[in-house]
Amino acid sequence: MLIQLAIIGILFAVIPLAVVLFSKEQNKYKKLIAVTLFLTFDLIIFGAFTRLTDSGLGCPDWPGCYGEANPFQAHSEIKAAETLLPTGPVTVAKAWVEMIHRYLAMSVGFLIMLQMGIAWWKRKTRPFSPWLATSLFVLVGIQGAFGAWTVTMKLQPIIVTIHLILALIILSLLVWAWQRESPRSTTKYSFKFRNLLPLAFIVLLMQVALGGWVSTNYAALACHDYPLCNGEVVPQLDFEHAYVLWRELGRTGSGDFLPFSALITIHWVHRTFAWVVFALLAYVAYLGRKHADTKTLSNGVLAVLLMQLITGVATIYFSWPLAIAVLHNAGAALLVLLLSMLNYRVRSSVANES
Repeated sequence: MLIQLAIIGILFAVIPLAVVLFSKEQNKYKKLIAVTLFLTFDLIIFGAFTRLTDSGLGCPDWPGCYGEANPFQAHSEIKAAETLLPTGPVTVAKAWVEMIHRYLAMSVGFLIMLQMGIAWWKRKTRPFSPWLATSLFVLVGIQGAFGAWTVTMKLQPIIVTIHLILALIILSLLVWAWQRESPRSTTKYSFKFRNLLPLAFIVLLMQVALGGWVSTNYAALACHDYPLCNGEVVPQLDFEHAYVLWRELGRTGSGDFLPFSALITIHWVHRTFAWVVFALLAYVAYLGRKHADTKTLSNGVLAVLLMQLITGVATIYFSWPLAIAVLHNAGAALLVLLLSMLNYRVRSSVANES
């Protein structure tokens, strides 16, 4: 089975590798990073789709599906589980969603392993240390472990949330690796802009973690209106149970059923902190628009912020439609990507080194 899975993962990587090999880009290594970055972004979105369609346990074992390399081979077991519980976590469709997600993850892992190999092989002729590529490889290994624990620990919220944050950190490091293959900026950026950017990135990751906590606890519809929450500005909150990190899905730390007030708290904190994030990122983007070489990226941040506001509110008013929920997750990943680009561009500026 493991050999079959490895072959499938490599086959999924063939097309992106072909794009690199047949590209007119002189710097093939840069192209490899760009393609890996694109696939990683897609993988994050598909991971959101997997989570939102409740397909995370579509195959209840790991790394295969009922001990097989693909749902075709495990069709009888999957079908038996679906017949027993048609609306349960194991169905033919959900099994395919989960396994395609794993195949894509394996292909990204293979491409990152290839990057590391090239970085070490050409370490004497390349201007950059191979340790960034090595760090990415290590993180992918850790991410794979959390992917396994997501299944074996039955979607435990803290495991799934860490899995999401690690994916975004990998995305950010790939942005860093990709951008350092290009000439560095010579712009002298304002002191305020330079120092607020890292803070904006950290605050954004905090908000994504809060959003992941909402999603993994199935709290997206705990408040059914907006800007009020169930008709109240500040509903009855239950921090005692809402942020106990080590617990089973739907349970308190002591094993009892999680009260609905805890889900309301999880939802309300995410939507309230969103305004802090919106204000900080909008201000940082405003500062970035004053510099010619960060204006486009800053405009992108403003556009995605607006999209996030619209999709976040629409998710509540339209009772969490799948397409809008996936788009909201994609917007979060896109903000991470854009802020990573801004942080690298400003931090690596030649003018700022003096």
